Amino acid sequence: MVLWRGTSTFYYHCSMAIIHGGLQEIPLIQTIVAATWPATYGEILSARQIEYMIDLFYSADALRENLQAGHSFLIYLDTEGTALGFAGFELNHHNPTQAKLHKLYVLPGTQGKGIGRQLLDAVRQKVQDAGQTHLFLNVNRYNKARLFYEKYGFTIARSEDIDIGDGYFMNDYIMELAL
Repeated sequence: MVLWRGTSTFYYHCSMAIIHGGLQEIPLIQTIVAATWPATYGEILSARQIEYMIDLFYSADALRENLQAGHSFLIYLDTEGTALGFAGFELNHHNPTQAKLHKLYVLPGTQGKGIGRQLLDAVRQKVQDAGQTHLFLNVNRYNKARLFYEKYGFTIARSEDIDIGDGYFMNDYIMELAL
């Protein structure tokens, strides 16, 4: 069931809610990132690179800029209102028919319980409602999340190495899902 309240969309399912995230949810997003990034990337990237990337992509200023640039955030809340995960996406990314999933993270202790899938389903619905025909994302080539995305139906379109400064690169697969 979807309930409209102003510009925010709340998606309720049994014992959870997915809410639209705005400026006031930036601390929730940062808390999830602080818990998920070391667990997700600790075996792939150096601690220094993780710290650098969190500051680059998840500082309050960076997240505010994302929101101002048209990114949307969805936050997964449990019955107590605790944020367990979030997704960030952008419609019309470099093309009027494609959207980009920029971020999808779920707290390590809650992974494997369908939270990521529910967030991805909610993003997919928003993207389809906006008339987009493709959803794509970047995923580190060594990140186990690639298997999650493949199970969902994403396919690897190509590889990409992105210079993010300070001598660091993102070594990613670009994955795509036709909607």
